[in-house]
Amino acid sequence: MNDHTGDPATEAFVSHRDLLFTVAYEMLGSAADAEDVLQETWLRWVTVDQAQVRDQRAYLVRITTRQALNRLRTLKRRKEAYVGPWLPEPLLTAPDVAEDVELSESLSLALMFVLETLSPTERAVFVLHEVFAFGYDDIAAAIGKTPAAARQIAYRARQHVDARRPRTQASPEEARAALASFQSALVTGDLQGLLDVLAPDVVFVSDGGGLRLAAQRPVIGAEQVLRYMAGSVDKAGGTFTSESTTVNGNPGLILRLDGVIDGVMALRVENARVTGLYYVRNPEKLTRVESETPLTSR
Repeated sequence: MNDHTGDPATEAFVSHRDLLFTVAYEMLGSAADAEDVLQETWLRWVTVDQAQVRDQRAYLVRITTRQALNRLRTLKRRKEAYVGPWLPEPLLTAPDVAEDVELSESLSLALMFVLETLSPTERAVFVLHEVFAFGYDDIAAAIGKTPAAARQIAYRARQHVDARRPRTQASPEEARAALASFQSALVTGDLQGLLDVLAPDVVFVSDGGGLRLAAQRPVIGAEQVLRYMAGSVDKAGGTFTSESTTVNGNPGLILRLDGVIDGVMALRVENARVTGLYYVRNPEKLTRVESETPLTSR
């Protein structure tokens, strides 16, 4: 981006940049693609007649949404050819993201994994309405539909997500406690401790992208998950260490093998038990877990 300090269009873009990145990332699940969308948004924004813009924030989000929808349709074809399950790119986030309950829930790998089952338009409408509280008039302008159609799409998307999202949202304290129990049992090899913290129907999803060893489909059930994890550790050899952190606004772990990052694990917690484990090993998705990415819903 060129230096146009003092230019109203540039100042508006810069002031809303974190919001625009968050919108694009929520829709795409990829930081690199979200950055590309922001570049495309900027190129279009500088050609807009600012005198015709009533609400800069809404207008910028509209451009971002349209570009993200175009990118999402391309990404969908890439995902169909992807080896094994596709998980979002995990982001190291600041504590203030975790304090925004609605944003942190929507950013969780668990919910973003669910959003993958929506159509591109459904995902855009769900994200704009449920996460960023945009009205149907603004959403309709962004997706090229009528407000009535946008409302109907929102209803359908919400029903779809509600049927698949965690039944109860754990408090941050409950999630951190479950993570601490899981981490302690994992590090010490305490199988009973792991069984105590894992729900009987826990689901383990791993993403190696064909570049790292990962389960080709979700592993279901506490004993099956433990067996898979133990086998993976044996095959890897070396020494595993874990570090608790905040991933996508939620408690998570960075796992290292002989000091080198092996992957990032996020947990879904319900009623003090771990019901979902999401492990990203694809090295192409591990570039943003050592420095914070600013995210916001405002």
